[in-house]
Amino acid sequence: METHTFFLYLLIILLAARVLAELAIKLKLPSVIGELMAGVILGPSLLGWLEPSLAIKLMAEIGIILLLFEVGLGTDLRRLARTGTESVLVAFSGFVLPLLLAFSLSYWIFELSLLVSLFIGGTLTATSIGITVRVLSDLKRQQSREGQIALGAAVLDDIMGVVLLALLFEFSTGGGISFANAGKVLIFVAAFFVLAPVAAKLMSLVVKRFDIVSAIPGLIPTTIVSLVLFFAWLAHEIGAPELLGGFAAGLALSRRFFFPFGIALHADPEFAGRIEKQMRPIIQLFTPIFFVYVGLSLNLREIDWSSSFIWSFSLSLLVIALAGKLIGALLIKEKWPTRWMVGMAMMPRGEVGLIFAELGRVSGIFNNEVYAGMVIVIALTTLLPPFAMKCYFWRYG
Repeated sequence: METHTFFLYLLIILLAARVLAELAIKLKLPSVIGELMAGVILGPSLLGWLEPSLAIKLMAEIGIILLLFEVGLGTDLRRLARTGTESVLVAFSGFVLPLLLAFSLSYWIFELSLLVSLFIGGTLTATSIGITVRVLSDLKRQQSREGQIALGAAVLDDIMGVVLLALLFEFSTGGGISFANAGKVLIFVAAFFVLAPVAAKLMSLVVKRFDIVSAIPGLIPTTIVSLVLFFAWLAHEIGAPELLGGFAAGLALSRRFFFPFGIALHADPEFAGRIEKQMRPIIQLFTPIFFVYVGLSLNLREIDWSSSFIWSFSLSLLVIALAGKLIGALLIKEKWPTRWMVGMAMMPRGEVGLIFAELGRVSGIFNNEVYAGMVIVIALTTLLPPFAMKCYFWRYG
């Protein structure tokens, strides 16, 4: 691609993503839906103006790593301690049930391969904590009992999802499913999550010290982006997806992260707040490129819409995606309105589900029909629950 052509493509992507994200928010929809639609409209599905070129792909990769950094930065491990076993029950059942049900449906009913079925199940385990927080905040229910349970469960879902993502990545690049490789990855991931936060916290102390004496503005975003990219490279070296490094860096630098030892390593909320504030514009610049790239990668024209597969596949997975999250919430010992609200709050897949689906496509696991079906399910589970939560709260809240 010529340099001037790339500049034009990037201009179109950024402006289209912004305009459609703003339109989505006006329509009370998550902004990610607008950014995804920008890719669908600009790409081969409709106008055909843009295609998922290597240059755009690389910028999307930076966007996905920074997105996971932001997820880690917003992760509050203390929520699990406050809500206790109920969040654990909701998270574990909401993780296991969609995984098992979607895998069984794909493998035995639709007769897809073992690895494809595992990726489909893994994609449906996701919960978008960002969308959940946004809806609960709109309803002013973040500090309510159901809000605390849902957010605590979403935190645990994120952690389990990242570990599962690392396993699926190993299976897709290692030539198939192997218990030996799975054990190796789990050991590496465990070691990474133990050592990486310590390293990140120590590095943040150095960054903080130099930021005080630096005569040039921009030290914090420069060093933090460098740290995230280093962790992404390190994650790849141990056999895990690069985005695992972004998540670990964000988790370690979160103002809500704590160590059970070492007073010197306790979180500095003021410095963590500065990191969040100065990193936010960079994250907001790159992450829309990822969602537009997902839309560009989806070619709806190549799908045989008269085929029964795409409809039966999408609808049956949609039922599993919704029911799998709801069942766990109905098992907790709370009032019924609280149970229903928790279940609906766990349903949105959003950006986390798209990360799984995109990894499946890039790895060559998903063909175009399966990928389209997954994107349809993720889009519907992102759109429907916020409306359902608002209607339910206005009636019973």
